[in-house]
Amino acid sequence: MTDGVGVGGSSVIRYRVTHRTLYRYSDDVTSSYGRGYLTPRDTDWQRCESSELIVEPEPSDSSTGRDLYGNLSSYFHVTTPHRELSVTAHSVVDVENPAPPGAGWHQAWELARPAYGEPTGAAALATEFVLDLATPEITDEVCDYAAVSFTPGRPLGEAVVDLMGRIYRDFEYRSGSTTISTKVSEVLAAREGVCQDFARIAATALRSQGLASRYVSGYLATNPPPGQARLVGADATHAWAAVWVPVDGWVAFDPTNNTVADERYVTVAWGRDYADVPPLRGIIYTDSESSTIKVSVDVAPCEESPAHA
Repeated sequence: MTDGVGVGGSSVIRYRVTHRTLYRYSDDVTSSYGRGYLTPRDTDWQRCESSELIVEPEPSDSSTGRDLYGNLSSYFHVTTPHRELSVTAHSVVDVENPAPPGAGWHQAWELARPAYGEPTGAAALATEFVLDLATPEITDEVCDYAAVSFTPGRPLGEAVVDLMGRIYRDFEYRSGSTTISTKVSEVLAAREGVCQDFARIAATALRSQGLASRYVSGYLATNPPPGQARLVGADATHAWAAVWVPVDGWVAFDPTNNTVADERYVTVAWGRDYADVPPLRGIIYTDSESSTIKVSVDVAPCEESPAHA
């Protein structure tokens, strides 16, 4: 499957990414299992030059493996009794700016519906991303919301950009207003959420029109206001969506920031929904009555120039 629309030029930005998750418990945890997507993946426009996962206390068992979509997942099992668990992922990633979408972006959006009858090829693989989730998310309200942008014969790119802009304007970013179990219909009704919610709304809206869309998890390198120093740890995990464009491949876009993804976006993993590629989740065995979690992400451009192949 084509990962994206290609590379926009020779300019490459090298990022050093640090993603730290710290759990604290009020009593001993005797066993902790964790699995997550913390290693940036290689794509047509991105290369992960190095990565390291540090878990403290040291796990008694750990492994990595590829999932169905080619994402790299990490597993660990800590058996040392602990009241604090730290999971830190260090990565160095080179990112180029994808080239502008080609002819498929400018054709009628109906032509971008994957060919269900095609037995092989990228379009056949994209059909999975048209299907609704196991617990359905496509409702009449989602269809109606999407239909405003996807009028008959409208160019795909124009419709996608319109949908992205509407989500950006119609929804308020409010941290803590949703959880991982909040349904798309609930976010649509409340008109508020976070980046993961907006990516899910975009993907569901596209699928409601028969288009293939995937959920993308990663990081966004943010720039500070003029004259202000960059704050270490100010960045957070981010999420956006991508739409299948025949011939061109996948085009990623970010409704949270109303922009098509560029070299500021570090891709970690993609799937059909957040549940496919959570940064980190696990199971613990403890009598602890309370716990806290602190997450910090730092995506800093490196001073050294990345090597070119």
